[in-house]
Amino acid sequence: MKIRVEVSARHLHLTQHDLEVLFGDGYQLEKFKDLSQGGEFASTAEVTLVGPKRKIENVRVLGPCRQFTQIELARTDCFYLGVQAPLRLSGKIEGSGAIQVVGPQGTLDLKKGVIIAKRHIHVSDEEAADMGLKNGQEVSVRSEGPRSLVFDHVEVRVKDSFNAAVHLDTDEGNAAMLPMTSEGEIII
Repeated sequence: MKIRVEVSARHLHLTQHDLEVLFGDGYQLEKFKDLSQGGEFASTAEVTLVGPKRKIENVRVLGPCRQFTQIELARTDCFYLGVQAPLRLSGKIEGSGAIQVVGPQGTLDLKKGVIIAKRHIHVSDEEAADMGLKNGQEVSVRSEGPRSLVFDHVEVRVKDSFNAAVHLDTDEGNAAMLPMTSEGEIII
């Protein structure tokens, strides 16, 4: 089964409260561009992440705002910043890494929220049924190209608003020499 493969660069999701701490009271995210998943977008807002070793500037905030603040990094980013982050699915931030986030109007000293996103597949209910996939199932995905790889332990996430796409982080995409968007094959 062929599927779109997307490489997801470092980014963060913010609560409205944390967004206002960083950018000022009443601040609203402005859309820079739509993302492949329904209703999600890259905003024009950027912040600086500060770890014990170094900082990374111009990290994109994704919208819309969420019920929790979460920073998604590649493992290489974690080494560079000097932060510890577990491998997790998005939304599972209990016991995750700490970091400082600096915006133009304020700073957050987060005690949790930094994760290395577990590779996953987004599919709608209909796409999951057509592909014979179930929420929480793990499959493998073969990438295409000069350094093709098989990515194991790719977790299936099913939600009606999703569009079929595999999400890898930049470390994984670079290992397979993938462009930001390519095609792969699901292996069950």
